[in-house]
Amino acid sequence: MGTPVIVEIVDQNIKQEIFDIVFDYFKYVDEKFSTYKDTSEISLINKKILKESEMSDDMKLIFKLAEETKKETDGYFDILTPDGSIDPSGIVKGWSVHNAALLLKEKGIKNFSVEAGGDIETYGLNNDGQSWCIGIQNPFSEIREVVKKVYVSGLGVATSGSYVRGDHIYNPKDKNDKLEDIVSLTVIGPDIYEADRFATAAYAMGEKGIYFVDGLVGFEGYSIDKSGRATMTRGFNNFTNNKDTKIYA
Repeated sequence: MGTPVIVEIVDQNIKQEIFDIVFDYFKYVDEKFSTYKDTSEISLINKKILKESEMSDDMKLIFKLAEETKKETDGYFDILTPDGSIDPSGIVKGWSVHNAALLLKEKGIKNFSVEAGGDIETYGLNNDGQSWCIGIQNPFSEIREVVKKVYVSGLGVATSGSYVRGDHIYNPKDKNDKLEDIVSLTVIGPDIYEADRFATAAYAMGEKGIYFVDGLVGFEGYSIDKSGRATMTRGFNNFTNNKDTKIYA
């Protein structure tokens, strides 16, 4: 869906077939949900070629999850775009990364990370035997520069913003809102599906998004506004010290 996928496995004696299983799954997701492919199921739905009764079970599930997220975020998450088409990317990316992580767990993999376009799910420890270190990128720099590091194990980390992919998130409640107040918003959650969907919605909320995250049980967040000022949730600093973050799902 227009984003790179990276799978890192630390366990010993891993066979190529493990990676093949994961990437075959992502190919399946791409073929079904990519709005960039004319032959994908979502494209056929948008073209009115495929009827609702003909949708796959996974498509029906994504629509259901999107509707649930819309209700949970007071309407700030919506897969219906301003031009009237349906773009489920805001929920599919985190959902698919989480499913890929579940596939690895089912295969007995103990230490890994899966990333798609900045959405990361971690499990176990990294190659140094420590919690996974994830950098939050400087949204004002053209070069890859980290402004904050978080250390997690068994959790998901998602960042929403316009500095990499351009303006791909909008405010469903005000289509004229250019969402310029916040340039980056990162959410740490129990898994990447949960973190990603709430990061997208919180970014669409603008300045109040970080306070929405602060009110979610089991989530932490870090936002950067247009002036470069950072605001974090009350427990975010628990994940900035490597010695204190041996946390497992």
